[in-house]
Parts: sequence; structure tokens; C-alpha cells
Amino acid sequence: MWQKPTVCSPNQIRELANQLPHSWWARFEETEEGKDSPSPFEELRAAYPSKGVIFDEAEAILKIPRHLSVHPGGVIVAPAALTDLVPVMRSGSKGVIITQLDLESVEALGLVKIDLLGIRGLTVLGDVAEFIQESQPEQFANRLAVLDSTPSDDPATSKRVESGDTIGCFQIESPGMRATLREIHAKSEDDIMAALALYRPGPLSGGLKDAFVRRFKGEEQVRHLHPALAPLLDETFGVILYQEQVLRIAHELAGFDLSEADLLRRAMSHFDPGRKMQELQRKFVTQAQEKSGVPIETGERVWEMMAAFAGYGFPKAHAASYAQIGWRSAWCKEHFPAEFMAAVLANWGGYYSQRVYLSEARRMGLVVRPPHVNFSGTSFQVRNETLYMGLEQVKELTRRTIQRIMQFAPFESLDDFLSRVDPRRQEAINLVRVGGLEGFGSIPAMLQRLEGGWQAGQMSLFGWDDNEKDWPLEQKVDAQLELLGASLEAHPLELLADRVSKSGSIPMVDAIGKLGRRVTVAGIRQTSHHSRTAKGEPMLFLTLEDLTGILDVIAFPNVYRTAKDLLNSTSPILVTGIMEMDSSRGEFYLRAERVEMLR
Repeated sequence: MWQKPTVCSPNQIRELANQLPHSWWARFEETEEGKDSPSPFEELRAAYPSKGVIFDEAEAILKIPRHLSVHPGGVIVAPAALTDLVPVMRSGSKGVIITQLDLESVEALGLVKIDLLGIRGLTVLGDVAEFIQESQPEQFANRLAVLDSTPSDDPATSKRVESGDTIGCFQIESPGMRATLREIHAKSEDDIMAALALYRPGPLSGGLKDAFVRRFKGEEQVRHLHPALAPLLDETFGVILYQEQVLRIAHELAGFDLSEADLLRRAMSHFDPGRKMQELQRKFVTQAQEKSGVPIETGERVWEMMAAFAGYGFPKAHAASYAQIGWRSAWCKEHFPAEFMAAVLANWGGYYSQRVYLSEARRMGLVVRPPHVNFSGTSFQVRNETLYMGLEQVKELTRRTIQRIMQFAPFESLDDFLSRVDPRRQEAINLVRVGGLEGFGSIPAMLQRLEGGWQAGQMSLFGWDDNEKDWPLEQKVDAQLELLGASLEAHPLELLADRVSKSGSIPMVDAIGKLGRRVTVAGIRQTSHHSRTAKGEPMLFLTLEDLTGILDVIAFPNVYRTAKDLLNSTSPILVTGIMEMDSSRGEFYLRAERVEMLR
């Protein structure tokens, strides 16, 4: 039935909008009883009963998909022409053929869906393997031969993994993962596999991580809830780490056939608390008693243990593949450090910002230099055991100029460079300021020379004074931060090493191991985003970095109000607070209590 639209003035619309919940918590999911979850408009309906139509229409819009999304790596495999089995369409401007049905509907039709995901860590390994193959062509036919020859038992790599010295290594470089590697004394690919499965929200929030570590190190005897679990969980010391273990427990303990066991795994992984899960729970507990003699109470505890971990379960094959890449990354870092760090930097790192990887390269004793017209390519590369940043990272340097630099290099002097490349004035200034023409004169003298101009193809007839003192380190760092986004000379915190040591702060990688304790860290803001509490009060989520890694920090309203300017600046700061853990993500964070300038 048609209803006359409700007309509101702009002021009335603003008044209503300002009273909406500040957090986007409204989710329209069906509850067990088939009722919708609470509406975000309930309070407004009570306060403005005459505007009910507006709230009904707004709620109806919320239930409609906002846009058509496409899985970035989802591929459908069909036994015949796809158009014979499912409706298709072209997506967006790219015109890629996609199914009109979503993933659940496609699977319900019996089609196979595969997720093909790109992994940056594989590209890093490929780049390192390419260098090794090119330097040893008689030993390796191709890059895959290099990777396949990586030894599974290497004492130097084992030592690196055990110490957590794995920044840049695939999947084992985060502060929490490095702490886990140290905690369990991981020394092999199998140990990495266990650490990857262990460092997930299920084991972390379930409290069994500590038990696993003690048992792994031989400090505690393995205890099973029931003897029938021993052959299923012995390899993981009585803790469920892999999805396959959920399948085996359901199959061998309770007699589920494999299709039922997989249905159980899928329901658990989607955190489905509905009737289907309740039916599966009753069936599991009953059949475990009948088939394996498991008491009802023990069966319920086994079920709870399965449910706690299945939602975050890691397929064993998945963990094994990741562990293999992680181990090979650590081997490359140990035996080909310059090439490995150059590949990590050329592919824009991974977990950390570029500044952290540059600091790690310097800590390893590698020489890292800014882009140079005589030695750099487009991206990071190694020349004479020195890492050179790529020319593409210099602000305002055009592709034309980069191509001409690489075409005409090497250059003998500033005038030779200007004459043959003929860059724009600002391009030449930026290259001088970041150290891209180092060896041709001091930075102040070259900047003064650029003021006189030049002509393509013609060398200067007049000399220029190169007796000026070069810039101090601090000025070079500032220029590189401005024009490159990172400093090749030093991390900003390295310039404040004395202040950091006197501040009483601890490295961020050590803060991870102090859950529940008050700590102080020194760092620089890497990223941040503003948010609001349910009451509409402003707060801030930010990521700090130091020379050892990064740490998430949450500044709730009371702290954010008093330290807003410091938290939004790029200056080094000291943050004191309590180390806590986000159980939903399995990540540690610092709940800020006090923020101050690093003086």
C-alpha cells in the first residue's frame, strides 16, 4: 500500500543522524528463533514515533547488499561449459566473467571453488633464487632447482629460527611469532609448522598455548581428556592445532562418516551456534559414548575443546606449506643476506614498514645506500655487496628521467649527468638532496650549482666551488624521509639512541612477552586510524615501530584527549600502558595509559 513520504527539513535530518549509534555494530543476522538481531533505530523509534516510516525504510536499505563484490582469487571449476550450469555476468569495467550466484550457492550446485592467492613471500624467494642460479648456472638449471635444494637440516638456519631473528621471513616475522619461536625453541621446519598453528586465536585464547609449550619442551606430561584421544593428538601434545584433527576425532571417536565430519568442521569454522550445531553436538556426545566408551561429561568437554579450536583451525597441509616457505626464507636470509634483504625491500616488505627492514639490514651489517645515478635500477638491488634503493622511490622523478639515467649511466660528474640526462630542475634537486649524486660534490655545493641552470648536450664552461661543508646526518635523514619516505642513513630512533636507553623503555619485541604487565616503549607512529566508542567519544588505534618491530596501541578516550597532538605527530614518543591480547585476532596490543615526548 502506497504511503505518503515523510518530509523532514535539513535540521531535522541532522538531528536524527546525530543520534544514530557511532559504531557500525548493526548486523542483521537471523537468531536461533528466526528473529532479527536488535535494530540500530530502536531508541530513535521510541523518541520520534511520528518518523516510523523513515526508520523502516532506512532499516530496509541496511538489509540490501551495498555493492557487487568479486572474490579476488576465487576460481570456479566446472565439468562442462559454465553457462550450462550457472548464470554468469561481466563484472565492472574489467569485464571479467563471474557467476551471478555467491560462493554458497555455487557450492550447493556441486561446483568446485578454488581460491588462488598470490604470496609475496614466494616472489621474494624467486628473486633470491634467480640471483643464486645466475651466479651458479653450472649447478642449477633454474630457480626451482635452487629452492628444491634448500637443506631441511641447517645448523645456522636453525639458530636463526630459534632466536627469532626472522624479520623479513614469510609468516614468522611478526613480534608474536618471533616470541613463539623463541618460546618453543623452534629449530626445524616441523617446529615452525607447530608454531604457525599454535599462534592463532583458538590456542591463544583457549589457554592451551602455555600447556603446549611446556609439553613441547618436556616440562609437563601430556594429559588427554580420554585415552581414545591419544593416537589422534599425541603429535601435538594433547592440543588440537589442525582442522584434520577435528575430522579424525569426529570420525574415529564418534563414528561420524567423513562427509558428516566435514560438515561439522565447516559449521564450526563459521561459528554457527544454531540448531544444526546443537544436533551435531548431541549426536557426537551420544555416539562417542556408544562407539568409544567416552562418558557423557567427558564427551561434552571434548566437544567444547573441538569447538574452541575448529573456528580458527589451520589445515595441516596449509601449515606445512607455510612452514616450508618460512624455513626457506630463513635459509636465504642466513646464507644470502644482501640478496634476501634486497628482494624483501624490492617487493615492499611484508608485515613491517620499509623503515624497519632498512634498520634490519643495517643491523645485519649490510651497507644500505640511497638511490644513486650510477648504481641503482628501478627498485632495490645489490651492487658490490651494497644495497641500493631504486630510482622509482625518489619523489617527483619521472619515468622518462629514470629511463635516461639507466640508459646513459655511468656518469663522471654533476655536469656530465645534467648534460646527458637533462632532468627537470626539481628532479635534479631531489636527487642531490637524497644523495643520488654522491661523489660528485657536497650537497650544498651541488644545490648551488643547479641554480645556474644547464643545457642538454652541453657541458658547463665554468667551474663551480665545491669547498662547502656537507650536510650533517640529521639534515640528510630529514631530506630522505621527505623525498624517499624512509631514511637510508639511519632510523630516526637511532639518532636518539641515548635518550631511548635512558627512558626506561623496552624493545617492542620484548614487550610481546609481558602480557598483563605495565611496560614503556619508545617508537614512531607508522599508521593510525580514528574511531569512536559506542558513546561517540573519539579514540585512536595506531601502530608504533622501533628498531625491533612494530606494536599495536589503543588510546581510549581519556588518554586520547590528553595526548591527541603527540599521538597524531610523527615525532618519537614514549607510551606506557598494559600489554593485552585481542583474542579474536590472536594479536597483542598495548592499552595506552600515558603518552609523552621522547626527550
